[in-house]
Amino acid sequence: MLTANRSRTANKRATNVSLPEDLLAEAKALQINISQAAEVGVAQAITRARSELWLAENQEAIERSNAYVEKHGLPLAKYRTF
Repeated sequence: MLTANRSRTANKRATNVSLPEDLLAEAKALQINISQAAEVGVAQAITRARSELWLAENQEAIERSNAYVEKHGLPLAKYRTF
């Protein structure tokens, strides 16, 4: 899974990653590409962190919107066909 603003051809930079020996051994036995797996995991962690940050930054607006709907109903509810 790649983030929307990154491409597969993005420049890569070597880095060191420390993993428990048993996890590394099992990954190698299953022929898992450690670099690719780490890249996917980091991309997922970034996506999750961005989502959590957005939610925290917008929590007040979400609460206000929910309060409005609770008090007044959905703005165009009379046009709903379901």
